[in-house]
Amino acid sequence: MAAASLTPLPHLTTARLRLRPAQPADADALFSAYTTDPEVARFMVWRPHRTIEETRAYLRACADQWAAGICFTYLLEEMDRAGPIGAIALRPEGTSADFGYVLARAAWGQGLMPEALRALGDWALAQEGIWRAVATCDVANRASARVMEKAGMRFEGVLRRHTIHPNIQPEPRDCRLYARVRGD
Repeated sequence: MAAASLTPLPHLTTARLRLRPAQPADADALFSAYTTDPEVARFMVWRPHRTIEETRAYLRACADQWAAGICFTYLLEEMDRAGPIGAIALRPEGTSADFGYVLARAAWGQGLMPEALRALGDWALAQEGIWRAVATCDVANRASARVMEKAGMRFEGVLRRHTIHPNIQPEPRDCRLYARVRGD
């Protein structure tokens, strides 16, 4: 299955969340919610944003990737509050859907990201040609590992020297691989 053949949902709702495509107009909200927070960015592949223009550039890239069918980034909003609190990206890769996510520190520990990952993973695994939902995290990022476990993903192993997390070190670090397969 070619990545471009996956048609993403325009929005998705869960019991507590609304997932919608990231838009350039969201820059101010993301900048104040989490893109500048060093603790949020610690295990990310990007450094904390120093200017609003960095957040705008990120959102333009999200829109371009969505249009190209290579990555679908959704913002998370709580049903009872306005404004985005995080993002989750779905990247079709052959027969897999690869996920990445980030959540504002104020929303940590509430089970919101497992809820979003479970819902988007369920949707992806129901699509023709998608058989695996996968995600990775730095071996030291226990909180992210718990997100994947709570979303029904199983630990499959360690990918050695897999991803550069520039806020930790300039060299690739080991990452934990989690997956769910259709039928799990």
